[in-house]
Amino acid sequence: MLQQRIQDEIKAAMLAKEAERLGTLRLLKSALGYVQIEKKTDAVSDADVVSVILKEIKKRRDSIEQFQAGNRPELAQKEQREIEVLEKFLPKPFSQEELEQLVRATIQETGATSKKDMGAVIKAVQAKAAGRADGKTISGVVGKLLP
Repeated sequence: MLQQRIQDEIKAAMLAKEAERLGTLRLLKSALGYVQIEKKTDAVSDADVVSVILKEIKKRRDSIEQFQAGNRPELAQKEQREIEVLEKFLPKPFSQEELEQLVRATIQETGATSKKDMGAVIKAVQAKAAGRADGKTISGVVGKLLP
């Protein structure tokens, strides 16, 4: 279970005295705690954990853009290192070919015929991809494959 793996990584980071990695993992644990409270449950499913990790990575990517625009490369590098820590918990991403196959199958399943149906296709692909592809990439492939 991913949640337990994160807890184990926190302990390992403490023992190794890796402050930056520990901070990132603690922030992730805190975000998962909020999900637990929200869902009124003791354990969060792996799918929910992946969803939270993706949200945290997106926040950091947005921060990197802001730091680069503000000429703060050292802060952008810190955010990038945090992304690298978080990405270790994600499932292996789809290759371009695998993603295109998934999108083609989803287009057939949903009966999409034009760009008007793009939202429904993207939503269905994201549900199937379960963290193995980000929304921006999925959107690009769907846009390319829909007439």
